[in-house]
Amino acid sequence: MRLIPMVVKFCPERKGYVNKSKNSSSCSSSRSRANNYWLLTAVCSLLLVLLAGQVAAAAGTDPYKILGVQKHANLQDIRRAYKQLAKEWHPDKSDHPEAETKFVEIKQAYELLSDAERRKAYDLHGITNEDAYLYKERPDYSSYGRFPDPFEQFFGHNFNFHDQDISLFHKLSITSKYYETNIVPKSHHTPQILMFYSDWCFSCMKAANSFKKMIDTLEPYGVTFATINAGHENQLVRKVGVHSLPCVIMVLDGHNYVYKESVYNTQRVVEFIRQKLPYKLLPVVDDSSIDSFLQGWADNRVRALVIEPRMQPRLRYLITAFHFRERVAFGFVQLTSEKSKQIQERFKLHPSLDSLLIFNEDASRPVASISMSDIPTSTLTNIISVNKFLALPRLSSQSMLEGVCPAEWNRPRKRLCVVLVTENTAMHDEARNAMRRIALESGYSPDRVRFAYIYQEKQTEFIDALAEHGKVEETMLKVVIIWRRDTKHIKYEWVHEATLQQSTDKSGVENETHELIYNNTKQKLDGAIQRLLRSTEALSYEAEVKDLLDEHAQGLVIRILNKVLLAFEYMTENLGQEHILPALSVMGTVAFILAAGYLMSYLVRIEEENIQKKQSKSADGKNGKTTNYVPELRLHELRAEKYNGLVRLLKPGCRTIVLLTDMQSRNKLIPAFHKAVWPYRNLGSDSSDSDSSRNKTLMFAHMLIEKGIGWYAELLRLSLSESREMKINPRNCIGTVIALNGHRKYFCMYHAKHPESNRGAKRMMKMTRQLSTLPSDPEAGAFLGLDSSDSEASTSDISEPKILLEENLLDGLPNWLDRLFEGTTHRYCINYWPDFTSK
Repeated sequence: MRLIPMVVKFCPERKGYVNKSKNSSSCSSSRSRANNYWLLTAVCSLLLVLLAGQVAAAAGTDPYKILGVQKHANLQDIRRAYKQLAKEWHPDKSDHPEAETKFVEIKQAYELLSDAERRKAYDLHGITNEDAYLYKERPDYSSYGRFPDPFEQFFGHNFNFHDQDISLFHKLSITSKYYETNIVPKSHHTPQILMFYSDWCFSCMKAANSFKKMIDTLEPYGVTFATINAGHENQLVRKVGVHSLPCVIMVLDGHNYVYKESVYNTQRVVEFIRQKLPYKLLPVVDDSSIDSFLQGWADNRVRALVIEPRMQPRLRYLITAFHFRERVAFGFVQLTSEKSKQIQERFKLHPSLDSLLIFNEDASRPVASISMSDIPTSTLTNIISVNKFLALPRLSSQSMLEGVCPAEWNRPRKRLCVVLVTENTAMHDEARNAMRRIALESGYSPDRVRFAYIYQEKQTEFIDALAEHGKVEETMLKVVIIWRRDTKHIKYEWVHEATLQQSTDKSGVENETHELIYNNTKQKLDGAIQRLLRSTEALSYEAEVKDLLDEHAQGLVIRILNKVLLAFEYMTENLGQEHILPALSVMGTVAFILAAGYLMSYLVRIEEENIQKKQSKSADGKNGKTTNYVPELRLHELRAEKYNGLVRLLKPGCRTIVLLTDMQSRNKLIPAFHKAVWPYRNLGSDSSDSDSSRNKTLMFAHMLIEKGIGWYAELLRLSLSESREMKINPRNCIGTVIALNGHRKYFCMYHAKHPESNRGAKRMMKMTRQLSTLPSDPEAGAFLGLDSSDSEASTSDISEPKILLEENLLDGLPNWLDRLFEGTTHRYCINYWPDFTSK
C-alpha cells in the first residue's frame, strides 16, 4: 500500500484545520472574506475620524479658527494672534457678556497649539483632551477578543490568555514628564500607586487581574493609580528604585516607597499604605483628652473627630485626614472603648455607626456632623471642604491666603476679605474675639465675604505694603478690606471708623460702653462691605505685595532631622541582607585594621619611653643624682666601602655633610666640626639612639684627603666643567666641608676662603683665578686645591691681610650651616657621582 502525503494547513477563518488537497479553495475564500472585512473596518474608521473632525470644526472647537490662524502657522504667528485676542477679550477690558467664555476658549486654543505634541495629536487624530496626547502612539487593544481564539478552539480553555491581558497597563500608562508634573505634586495630598511593567513580562500578565481588583477597591477611597512601561522610561526606573518587574511603588508626600511583597493582594497593599502614612495622623482621643484636643485650634486648624466602633480607623478616613492635614486636625474616637463613654453621651452618638464631627472655635457643638454605617469618601471630602477654615482664621501663610482670599480677576463678582491687624499677644485676644463675633453674626456667604486676622510682627512686608504713608504702627487693631485682583496685586481700603479698642475696666458701665463700640464697629463694617460688594464700586487703593511668610514652616534643625529619618528609612527599606552583610564586613575589617594599628603604635611608644627612662637613669652612687641621657653624634668615615651608602644611595631629601682632613689636622678639626654640627644631631641618623624612629635627613662624615684625593679632584672637575685634568694640592683642601645631596646630584661647599656666589660656576672660576694670583696669601687662591701655577693671571684689587691657621678654618661653619638649611648657598650640579678610589 502506498501512502499519499497530505498537507494540513490551519485556517483561522474556518476555526480549525483543513486538508489542503481537498479544502484549499474554501480556505482561500475564507481568507478573502477576512481581508475584505479588515479593509472595510479600516475605511469605516477613517471615515469616522474625518467626520469627527468636521463635527468639531462645525461646533466651533477648532483651535485654528478660534485664534484665526492657518494650520501651517508657526509658533510666532500663534503667539501674536493669542496676545491680540487676549487683549481684546480680557474680562477686565471687555464689557461683552460672553467675554469670559470667549477668553477661556482663546486660552485653551493657545495652550493646545503651543504644545508641539498636543498639536500633532490634534492634527492627526483630532484629540483636544489635555492628557490624550499621552496615548497617541499606543496600539489599539480594544480589538483583542473580537474574534474567537483558534488556540482555545483547538486546545481548550486552558490556553485562554484574555484574563491576563495587560491592555489595562497600556491604558493607564504615563511618562516621566507626567510623573514629575502631576504625580509628585498630587502625592502631597493623595497616595499615588504606580505599577511598573513591560510588554513581554509574564509575571506582569499574572499581576494584571490583581492590579485591576486593587484599582476597583482602593480608587473609591481617593487613591490614584497609574502604570509606567519600564522599557520606555529607564531613567525613571533608576530614579525610583525599581528592583524587578512587576513592581508597585507608592508616591506619598513626594517620596517613593517600594512594595516588596511578591503577592499583590489588596489587603497587603492596604497595610502597606497604612504603614507609610504619617505617624499619628489620627491620634486617639478619649474622655480625658477631648477638651484639650477641641480647644487646640490656636494652631489655625479646624478640629474633626472620626468616630468608629472599631479598634483602628478605616483607610478612607486616614487618606482623608492626610489630604486635609494642613487645614484640619483629626482625632479618632473608639466607641467600643470604656474611655469614650462620656464622648458618646455628650454628642449623642449612635453606638454602631461611623460619625464625623467638625468643630471650629466653639468646642461645645460641632459646625457639621454626619453619621452613617459607611461614609463615602466623596461625602467626607465635600463636608470637610466646606468647613476647613475657622470662623476667624489667621493669614499665616501664602496657601492660607489663597484659600481664604483667592485671586479672582476673572470673576464678575468680587470676593472681599475683612482683615484685622493684631499682634501675637494675649492683650489682643479681646479684639480678635470681637472680630470673631462679627464674623459669626454677619450672615454673609463665605463665597462673598471672609473674615480673618493677621499678625503684624510676622507679616511685616505685607502690612507695610498696605500701610498709608508707610506708618505701620497706625495699622494696629485696624480693619482693612482687600480684594485680590491677581496673585501679586491687591486692591484695599481701610475702614477707619471701625476700631476694636481694649477695655481695661470690667465694670458694668465700661462693659456697656464696650458693647456700644462693638455695635458701632459692626455697623460701620456692614456699611463698607455692602458698598464695596456692588459692581459699580471700586476699592480706593492698590498695592503690589509679596508672598506671606509661612509661620508653620519647620526650622533648619527639624528639616535636617527629617532628612536623616527619611534617609534611615530609605536604607532600611532598600538594603536587604545581601547588602547589609558585605557592608558590615567591610566596616568591621576597617575598624580592626585601625584598632590594630593604634595598638601597635601605642606599644612602640611605650617601649621607647621605657628605653629612654632606662638610659636616662644612670645613678650617681654618692649623691643619688641622675644624669639625663644625651644622644651622641656619630661621624662616619667616607671611604670606598661606605661611599654608596653615604652618597649614591641617599633617599630623596637626605644629605651627607663631609669634612675634609688629613692625618696631621684630624685631631684639631674633628672636635670643631662636631661642635658646629651638634645642634643638628636630631636630624642625624643613628640606629642606636632613642630618636631612631624619627625621619632622619642628615648624616655626618669625615674624609682623609690622602685616601679620597682622586674622587675630590674628579668631583671638582665635573662641577666646574673642566675638560682637563685638575691638579690638587691636598694641603689646601684641609678644612673644606661638603654637603652632598645624593639623590638630586648636587653639592654645596664651605671653606674659609670660599667666595660664596649666586652667579654660577663661571663666576666661581673667575674669582678662583683672581685669588690664586695674589702674592699676599698663596693659599687663598688655592682653597679648592688648585695650584697657583696653573691659574691664569689677571688684574684684581682683592687682597687678604693674613694667612688662616688650622684652628680658625671652621670658625664660619655655623653661619654657613644656617644658610645651607635656608637654601641660600650656591649649589654645584653634576651629571653623576664619580667613583671613589682609594690611593
